[in-house]
Amino acid sequence: MARNADLENIIRPAVEAAGFEFWGLEYLSQGKHSILRVFIDHENGISVDDCAEVSHQVSGVLDVEDPIKGLYNLEISSPGMDRPLFNEQQFARYVGEDTEVKLSVPLNGRRKFKGTIEQVEAGVLSLRVDGEVYEINCQQVDKAHLIPKF
Repeated sequence: MARNADLENIIRPAVEAAGFEFWGLEYLSQGKHSILRVFIDHENGISVDDCAEVSHQVSGVLDVEDPIKGLYNLEISSPGMDRPLFNEQQFARYVGEDTEVKLSVPLNGRRKFKGTIEQVEAGVLSLRVDGEVYEINCQQVDKAHLIPKF
């Protein structure tokens, strides 16, 4: 099985060639029910037709490269309002926004944080949680997503 970074290197060019921003991907290994979810974005939003177009492009590349052994379902999706955040640049785009972060290793005895992104600098996410600022290494973030405001 290819690592997410390897999958990104295969998939990103196909997404960008179709005129969309590659936002990120998730691979959920569940035997014959595994899912490869690719998130795409565009300044005009994402339609079902956009997802179908990118799915066709990405499927072609995956068929040739064959990075995933076994069965899986390919899903193409908009990041949505509660968009997942995959990297330092994405955190930086949402300074001032609320987010939920789950770490791969505990920080001060906890792995889950819900707070406001204060800043992102040199690979460190500053997250204000209940009046206290936590300095989190972006490499230790397992999952993160924005908390939509209604």
